[in-house]
Amino acid sequence: MRAMILAAGVGNRLQGAGHDGPKALLRFGGKSLLARHVALLRAVGVSDIVVATGFAAAAIEAALAELDCAPPVRCVHNPDFHLGSAVTFWSLRDEAQGGRDILLMDADVLYDRRMLEPLLNTRHPNCFLLDRNFEPGEEPMKLAVKGEQLIEYRRHLTTEPETVGESVGFFRLSASMAARLATRCRALIDGGQPDEGYETALGDLLDEDCSAFGYEDVTGLPWTEIDFPEDVERAERKILPALQDDELLSRT
Repeated sequence: MRAMILAAGVGNRLQGAGHDGPKALLRFGGKSLLARHVALLRAVGVSDIVVATGFAAAAIEAALAELDCAPPVRCVHNPDFHLGSAVTFWSLRDEAQGGRDILLMDADVLYDRRMLEPLLNTRHPNCFLLDRNFEPGEEPMKLAVKGEQLIEYRRHLTTEPETVGESVGFFRLSASMAARLATRCRALIDGGQPDEGYETALGDLLDEDCSAFGYEDVTGLPWTEIDFPEDVERAERKILPALQDDELLSRT
């Protein structure tokens, strides 16, 4: 299993609000989000870790070097980090097309180990994480479910599902699906849509064959994506106290 962490973005919505560095280096409980990712992945047995860098790449590489991991975390630089995350995923194409199943993870999420275990233990070769407790609106990436089947993954759903949840932003993909996602990201770029996110490409793949995907329900587990200053406050006040891996992280 290979973990691929996307940490290339600028984080414009936090810039100028006291958080001018990369979001992956925001610290909670004395540990950066990136350090938490690496420690938790290693704790569940995933040591093959690749980080896509872009904005402030040198700072991220320096932070990873301080972790002194064996094997070391590898970095792949995306010089076009100001574009969409489809470009970032395409920059990881050699890793994505390497014949291994992958965990695809956004770097700007605070969570604990319980969020990873469903992805590692799932029966679904291509798996989303779904949280039914979310605030509706424009921002969340939504998952639509009918029966037990995922039918759509979009910010703006076009179907009439029985269940709607928010996608956590962590995915398990088979080796073949990871390669297909890289190819689909390249198609977005070639089609004049370099500002699109990899989520668009992944949603298109789900549209093509929803039977190839499944989900695990992680409703009730503590996590938050960090995009806005209020997300930082919520992470400190509500999410951090609910995490269960403080002892593990204190040893890393």
